Amino acid sequence: MKCSQCHSDDIKVIESRDVADDQAIRRRRMCVKCGYRFTTYERVERPQLIVIKNGGRRELFDRAKLLGGLYRACEKTQVSSVQLDQLVSHIEQELYACGDQEVSSARIGELVMDQLPKLSEVAYVRFASVYRRFKDIAGFEKELTHIRRRQSVKA
Repeated sequence: MKCSQCHSDDIKVIESRDVADDQAIRRRRMCVKCGYRFTTYERVERPQLIVIKNGGRRELFDRAKLLGGLYRACEKTQVSSVQLDQLVSHIEQELYACGDQEVSSARIGELVMDQLPKLSEVAYVRFASVYRRFKDIAGFEKELTHIRRRQSVKA
């Protein structure tokens, strides 16, 4: 690893800690030559997941893309970025646990739809409106009825 400021390879680790439910290590580093400090993350490298889109097109699973969609759904809610990162980590773990290298985008969407209501019902409805492609108010009403039923079962 080289310093992004002076390109020296004399780097030392100042601090390390586990993040993302022990799925990654965050390291604070410092360049011995110029004193520049920066953060790196280490994750276990797994085989790439291929996402099969609705039209049959295939693309590599992109954690950042999923996280970006969740950030948009959670705008102006109380859901923190840490909670979203944990949610994406949990979904990734489930995808890898199934053992398939190819997974449908519908499967990913369903995993999000199962977990998101626990964080925010507003975010859930926002995500559902895009994922389920609501065309009218009846779609929203159906999803809200689904949420209410789930709440009454919990109570």
